[in-house]
Formats: sequence, structure tokens, C-alpha cells
Amino acid sequence: MEAHSPLRAQPPVPHLVTLGAYRGVNRRVVRTLKFGEARDLAAVLGEALAGGVPAHWNVQAVVPVPLHPARQRQRGFNQAELLGRAVAAQLGVPCVPGLQRIRHTAQQARRHAAQREDLRGAFRACPDALPGGPILLIDDVFTSGNTMLACQDALNRAGVTDLYAAVIAR
Repeated sequence: MEAHSPLRAQPPVPHLVTLGAYRGVNRRVVRTLKFGEARDLAAVLGEALAGGVPAHWNVQAVVPVPLHPARQRQRGFNQAELLGRAVAAQLGVPCVPGLQRIRHTAQQARRHAAQREDLRGAFRACPDALPGGPILLIDDVFTSGNTMLACQDALNRAGVTDLYAAVIAR
């Protein structure tokens, strides 16, 4: 894999697949998908992310990081869900609503890593939606890790033991 190509997934580190650093093309692509309403980008990005998921992870389902319902109504879509659907289609597994965001938090994307709030307790797993086996958690950007840790906590409480993640940029 090429180290700096924006459409080739970087090797997992160790449970994370990413297309690269959150700068340059990757930053512009994320912002265009998220705020420019270029939803069609999700298919291309999802395909690239799926290409970086190692077969030995044996992913059984993709779970997108949910937005709070109020934020999703405001934006009109969830970029992680669009990415999740694209990744799941490439992997041949379902994209499931395995998490709910139950606490409204400030918009993390507009804050620096040091300003991001603790998201513990902001998510609840939906055990009935989760198949057994390894889960791939999808989000657009990994910054401080707070979102992923909060999602991991919720999924672990629901019995998920094998959890991997994929993001466009880190």
C-alpha cells in the first residue's frame, strides 16, 4: 500500500484502519462529505476503507458511530452511517444500528483534541442488532479517541469482545 495515497487504507494500527492523517486531501474530503453534503464520496471512501480491513479480523457486522438524533435531524444524514453502509457492502456483511447516542454533546469536530469532552455514557449498545463475532466500528475522524472509547465501552457492556475500527482520517 502507498503510504500517502488518500484512497488507500493504511495498515491497521493495531485495530484501526485509516486512509491517513487528517490533513491535506483527507481533511478536505472529510469536510466535504460532512459539511458540503457530497454524500456520494462515502461510496468511494468506504470502498477504500474496506480494502484495508484484514481478512483475519473476520468482521461480522459494521456499526457506524451514531449522531445524536437532534444533530442528525439538523444535518439530514450521518456521514458515519453512509461510510458504514459502503464498507459493509464491500465486506459482504450487514451494517447494523448497534449503537444509540443517548446524550447530546457539543459538536466535537469544531474543537481541538484538548477541548473535547468526555463522552463516557453518551452511547448505549443495541444488543438485539448486534450479531455475534467481531464488529467493525466506523467513524469519519479519529482525533482524541474519546468517541471510540465511549462506543467501545457501550459495545463491551453488550458483550462485544472483538472490536475493530475504521476511519477516513486520524
